[in-house]
Amino acid sequence: MNFTADIFSKFDKQWALLTAGNKDSFNTMTVSWGGLGTLWSRPVATVYVRTSRYTHEFMDREDYFTVSFFSEKYKKELGVLGSKSGRDMDKMNASGLTPKAVENSVTFEEAEVTLICKKLFMQNLDPVNMTEEIRETFYSKDAPHDMYIGEVVAII
Repeated sequence: MNFTADIFSKFDKQWALLTAGNKDSFNTMTVSWGGLGTLWSRPVATVYVRTSRYTHEFMDREDYFTVSFFSEKYKKELGVLGSKSGRDMDKMNASGLTPKAVENSVTFEEAEVTLICKKLFMQNLDPVNMTEEIRETFYSKDAPHDMYIGEVVAII
């Protein structure tokens, strides 16, 4: 299993779609906060989801999730998936992307690379444990994030 990338810009500059569920019932959202590395002697992906997001329900319920990366030409579509809620509309149809079932989850035909992850860990990020600057900048007006760590079991 090989994956070569500029890990400091992969999430922040290129963005990704985080998806949990199966072809019949899933939700996806654009993420720009995340990390790739090694933990517990395993390759892992770490993602962060606000507790207010619809995808959070799927992340809590499911054992697997995918992180899918796209070329720059899909920024507009990823923008739709990051600004609209699946609770309120059929954002998949609005995005124009093509969902595709993969082992234990969902990715998209248009994705350049998809990491299939088995959830290993979840923890609430308590703003009390953050610096005042971070707390004020990111959490004074919005819900906190939960952190999910998944073992990368496949790369497609």
